[in-house]
Amino acid sequence: MQIGAITQQIDVAQLALVTFFLFFLGLVFYLQRESNREGLPLVDDYGRKTNNTGVSGIPSEKVFLLPHGGRVTAPRFEPEQRIPASNSASFLSAPLDPIGNKLLSGMGPAAYAQRADVPDVQYEDGTPRIVPLRVATDLWIAEEDTDPRGGIVVGADDAVAGTVADIWVDRGEKIIRYLEIQTVAELGARRVLVPMEMVDVQDANNRIKVYLILGAQFADAPGLKNPDQVTLLEEDQIVAYYGGGLLYATPARQEPLI
Repeated sequence: MQIGAITQQIDVAQLALVTFFLFFLGLVFYLQRESNREGLPLVDDYGRKTNNTGVSGIPSEKVFLLPHGGRVTAPRFEPEQRIPASNSASFLSAPLDPIGNKLLSGMGPAAYAQRADVPDVQYEDGTPRIVPLRVATDLWIAEEDTDPRGGIVVGADDAVAGTVADIWVDRGEKIIRYLEIQTVAELGARRVLVPMEMVDVQDANNRIKVYLILGAQFADAPGLKNPDQVTLLEEDQIVAYYGGGLLYATPARQEPLI
């Protein structure tokens, strides 16, 4: 018998190869099964639920402990999200047309994820991470930087929407996340947030311009349940509203460039 042979037909190299193949096959099966832990059941183009999960199926329930208390399980039942839209044509896979206010439709650039309706918290003490400066009293705007508070906010059409009432900061990253806008009486005299990345602070005339939406469209911007904190779900909805304005703010933006 040759060195390393177990029998005349099997040797150590063959056994190692078969063992590796079985391990790799089990790993692929495990990963495919774990990929079905969230996002199921699926829905086909006709809106019918389908459990086509392949040979791996759906894994058994697993409990995940959250860092600041509480727990979640996966897989878990999640209510189906209803999108206000209708088919633009009768054939399969026809594009959907949003119904009503397109900025709130949750479609296209206005889409958002169904995140947890709780604020993002700091790892150290579990306190809300993104808060206005009236809460984060240990932070301030440097003297050499522009303080936008009190500035006039206008939309893409230069219509006045309100004034900047406060600044929302990320206490973990020490950066500005949102500007809090007090809208004019014609728009309901309410407080709404605008992502800092979506505004143009114009120092010359103390104006803050938001090119993504029109001035009147601030009236329907998503609000907050708590005036001093923003939840993960509210953050997604806020960003989606202004992001959707890039396409839906005016009919002309939905037309081809050429």
